[in-house]
Amino acid sequence: MKIEIPAIFSNNMVLQQKSNVPFWGKAAPGLQVTLKTSWGAAEETLVKPDSSFMLNFKTPKAGGPHTVDLQIGDTAIHYSNVLTGEVWLCSGQSNMEMPLMGWPPGDTITNSDYEIRNANYPLIRFATVQHAFSNEKQFNCVTAWQECTPQTAETFSATAYFFGKKLFKELNVPIGLIHSSWGGTPVEAWTGAEYLSQFEKYKPVIEKLNTAYAELEQYKLWLSSHPVIDVRTKDAAEKWKGLDFFDAKCSAVDLDDSAWQEINLPALWETSGVGNFDGVIWFRKTIALPDTLKGKDLILSLGTIDDIDRTYVNGILVGAHETDGQWQTERMYKIPAALTTVNEIKIAVRVLDMRGGGGIFGDAAKMKLLSPHNSDFISIAGNWKYMPVAEYREDQFYLLDPEQNEYSRRPLLSIDLSALTPTSLYNAMIHPLIPFAIKGVIWYQGESNTDMPELYQSLFTTMISNWRKEWAQGDFPFYYAQIAPYNYGSITHSERLREAQLKASSFKNTGMIVTLDIGNPVNIHPANKKDVGDRLANYALAKDYDKDVPFSGPVLKKMKVSKNKIELSFDHSEFMHIKTISGKNNFTIAGQDRIFRDAEIEIKDDKVIVFNADVPKPEAVRYAWSNTAEATLFNGYGLPASSFRTDDWEPHPQSLSF
Repeated sequence: MKIEIPAIFSNNMVLQQKSNVPFWGKAAPGLQVTLKTSWGAAEETLVKPDSSFMLNFKTPKAGGPHTVDLQIGDTAIHYSNVLTGEVWLCSGQSNMEMPLMGWPPGDTITNSDYEIRNANYPLIRFATVQHAFSNEKQFNCVTAWQECTPQTAETFSATAYFFGKKLFKELNVPIGLIHSSWGGTPVEAWTGAEYLSQFEKYKPVIEKLNTAYAELEQYKLWLSSHPVIDVRTKDAAEKWKGLDFFDAKCSAVDLDDSAWQEINLPALWETSGVGNFDGVIWFRKTIALPDTLKGKDLILSLGTIDDIDRTYVNGILVGAHETDGQWQTERMYKIPAALTTVNEIKIAVRVLDMRGGGGIFGDAAKMKLLSPHNSDFISIAGNWKYMPVAEYREDQFYLLDPEQNEYSRRPLLSIDLSALTPTSLYNAMIHPLIPFAIKGVIWYQGESNTDMPELYQSLFTTMISNWRKEWAQGDFPFYYAQIAPYNYGSITHSERLREAQLKASSFKNTGMIVTLDIGNPVNIHPANKKDVGDRLANYALAKDYDKDVPFSGPVLKKMKVSKNKIELSFDHSEFMHIKTISGKNNFTIAGQDRIFRDAEIEIKDDKVIVFNADVPKPEAVRYAWSNTAEATLFNGYGLPASSFRTDDWEPHPQSLSF
């Protein structure tokens, strides 16, 4: 039997200091397993009848480099450049995944160039878990430990990097950061089936995953029979460039696309017959040119595309965006007059999506063909033809020949399996790490659960319980970032998701940092990740490393109605003050009519006194209570208060601003 050791054990790894560290693997039953370290620890065991083995060994105080030697039967495995120090798991969705180099041009990191250039910290180590999802718990994942250098730091999680850098500067010990995140994913995807099945909402999907095992395996087998484009070893900046997904065929003027399916654009393809799908889809549309546009230079406006595109007109490439982070970039491509002398043109757009929603999804009014010289234009929104030509899994594209219409011939599944599927990321990206010894977890996620805030607190704390139980290291610290202000639209009330996160902070040994002052209402990926990482690090420094550092902004303690005013008392209230935004303090107050009006406030010691002359009998106060409201209430350490409300009124009451 082949020996298999989890990839989280590699050269350059950091082991949690002064701990009883687990080490495990698979080998032929009965083989002797011996582990020896350069600091003198030695343990041995036998491989069990089920081919598994597990042993534990003591680690010394922070230091190194060390070596770890493993002997399994006749096979010797040597691990070099091993450090002992503080190990943290860093997980979540895109705001945790966002690398130090950002996803320019739209999603950037403040001072990125400077930080990358100076990221020479050989005692900080990174291990990034490759994207993967599964319907069942996986033994292993794809990862490896690396020293922190400018080259490795630029593609590593920015939030995790700043967190680790702050810890290193304050503690002066080696820091190990395990990064396992995936943009656009919900909390239920990171939770194991045994725990998620406590929720009636998820029981049906978990049952389907259990019963659909055979068909999912058949699908994997079918997919693996196709040609592959492997981008695992490509440089991050060049990763999506130079790829060919049947470009000549699918952009050709004379292509017969009559067998292609139709989709009404703009739309994310997850809302169409495609469903949850990461990969490459071609979109085609024939446009009859009016005389006013014929034979002239034109502009092709496609609006926003998630994530990457190559766009052709009459088989000629007219534009492309082939770097990550382009999902908010409006595509505007020039069409030379030489291509518009015909009665109609063929537009072909190749869209590559590697996470979350995908497609040509922006404003329908932005999808048009127009003259750069006058107001003449025609809309190109509406019905388009589409054909999926590659499925993306674990940094590999499985090619689906459009001439054979292979996508439509795929084995049918009774359930979608993707990074959005409940339990799928826990199975593939968390379970393989258990029980690698860690100090704790930092987490940045929630944007993908804003559609169901009423459930998030329970889901989130259940996930924390799940991880703690399976790691069997007690109630390790779990610190997380509250989502930042962002314009999700009038239907979504992200302030309620922030409220759920605030309530979750009462869960044992957790802590929440507030980002209401460092967000960007027009970009869901704020550029200031340094303050996020530093604030998370300060929580750990204060709670776990006995450092006297401020870690929290004002936290509402109690409310008291006093005649025509409401008194709010706060913890962490030292030197509280207000920083108004456009003259507003972002406090509102309501009486029996439940209409919230802008409030006046006074601050006295640990209290904020809230009132409005038009509300003589106040009943409730709300602070920063909207998708985009930013922080105005701070303590003397410059740390903001979370948005909050003192009521539980439903539905959302009317608000008045004066």
